[in-house]
Amino acid sequence: MPIAGVDELRARHDAQLRGRMPGPLPRGVRVEQDGPLLRYHGFTFGGFIDYRDVGGLEGPALDELIARQVAAFAERGERFEWKLYGHDLPGDLPDRLLAAGFVPEDTETVVIAPMAAIAGEPRLPDGVTLREVEGRADLERIGTLEAAVWNEDYAGFADSLQDERDVDPDALVIVVAEAGETMVCAAWIRFAPDTEFATFWGGATLEPWRGRGIYRALVAYRANLAEARGYRYIEVDASDDSRPILERLGFVAVTTTTPYVWSPPAM
Repeated sequence: MPIAGVDELRARHDAQLRGRMPGPLPRGVRVEQDGPLLRYHGFTFGGFIDYRDVGGLEGPALDELIARQVAAFAERGERFEWKLYGHDLPGDLPDRLLAAGFVPEDTETVVIAPMAAIAGEPRLPDGVTLREVEGRADLERIGTLEAAVWNEDYAGFADSLQDERDVDPDALVIVVAEAGETMVCAAWIRFAPDTEFATFWGGATLEPWRGRGIYRALVAYRANLAEARGYRYIEVDASDDSRPILERLGFVAVTTTTPYVWSPPAM
């Protein structure tokens, strides 16, 4: 079967992963539809806007749509993210989000690879092992690892993963790499039902353990899980650190994504 080109991969990504009404949601999370948008409330880290496109809206009509989202979250005092893709239309959507009080965070690159190119035997350095985790203690340790790598507050991170697992245990698998008693890397895979895609998340590695192939091993391990379930593609929102590794493994860049975040005014 021929490998899909960039345009086809991007189209499949948009059609299958964006703007889909969800299955079971974690406790406390609800979704509302507002025209072309899906508005999620109640995640541990705030709310989220999802969409395939903005329904051809432009100018004042688009400003009104954006304003309704801000009003909905402002009423709850809830921070939320509008995940903007590099190919989204209209072209002035970023400017309109900025004008509405959103702040852009770091841009990532959406990369996709066919499963056959990625699955394989994970190769680990001596003394490092991989295992799948489920227990609360391990989720807390992952939160501590993420906080150490990114130097940010990850309070509530374990709660978020736990809630997701509780509602649909088969949709999320979490894998850690350990050297003795030290957790050196953690990553997880989400299986999007009724699509060709599984998606990769995490992959943060403690600095002394970088450059040893641990992240690549976690990529192969998770790809094997997805291949066993019959998925065809892997998608990753790749940081600037991860993108070169993934492209060397066979991933192709199809677009970019930038979180535009709105936060309630400080009281």
